Amino acid sequence: MIPQLNPSAFAAWRDQAKEGLAPTALPVVLDVREPWEVQTASVREDGFRLLALPMREIPARVAELRDTLGADHPIACLCHHGMRSLQVANYLAQSGFGEVVNLQGGIDAWSQRVDPSVARY
Repeated sequence: MIPQLNPSAFAAWRDQAKEGLAPTALPVVLDVREPWEVQTASVREDGFRLLALPMREIPARVAELRDTLGADHPIACLCHHGMRSLQVANYLAQSGFGEVVNLQGGIDAWSQRVDPSVARY
C-alpha cells in the first residue's frame, strides 16, 4: 500500500528524505498532471526537485526515471486531487521504486494547507 502524505506533513517528509541522499541530491515531487494544469497552478521548488511528467507518459519513461533517479530515490507523486498520482505511485512501486508516497488531496490540498498563493482550479 502506498503511503498517503498530507501536504501539511510534506516539509517533514522532505527533510527526512534529504537525510538519506547525497548532499547535492533532492527528493522529487513528480507532478503527473497535464501541461495545461501545471501552467495553471504549480508548486515552487523548495528543498525538492519538481519533475512534471504527465501520467500518460510514465509507462514509456519509467526506465528513464529509474536510470536518472535510482529505484530508491524518494518520490512524492502529485496531481490535482490525488487520484492520478496514487495510480502513478502504485505503478512506480510495482516497477521497483521503493520510496514512493502520494500527496493526498493533490495540488488542491497543497493550495489550501501549504501555499495559498497556488491557484485553485
